[in-house]
Amino acid sequence: MKKEVGRITEQERDEIQLIFERRNGLTELAKILSADNAELYERLIKDMGETSTKFQQWWNVMGDKYQWESAENGNWEIDFNNCTIYLITPQ
Repeated sequence: MKKEVGRITEQERDEIQLIFERRNGLTELAKILSADNAELYERLIKDMGETSTKFQQWWNVMGDKYQWESAENGNWEIDFNNCTIYLITPQ
């Protein structure tokens, strides 16, 4: 189920969009990078961890700021086009 629970500013949207795109880019890079290049692989793993932490921290801060509805087994999702936040829960 998808339920609108709030909206954010365009600046806040831009912040999470940058982190989201970086995380997706790193995930794609991880699919093609082998562990043969140990130095680059370690940098990728470190960057993925830091980016995932930033991503979760952003959601935690915004959830506290706006007091969005939440649910067990649910997660928030953003529509980057209109800055809308949705609560996604299993059917």
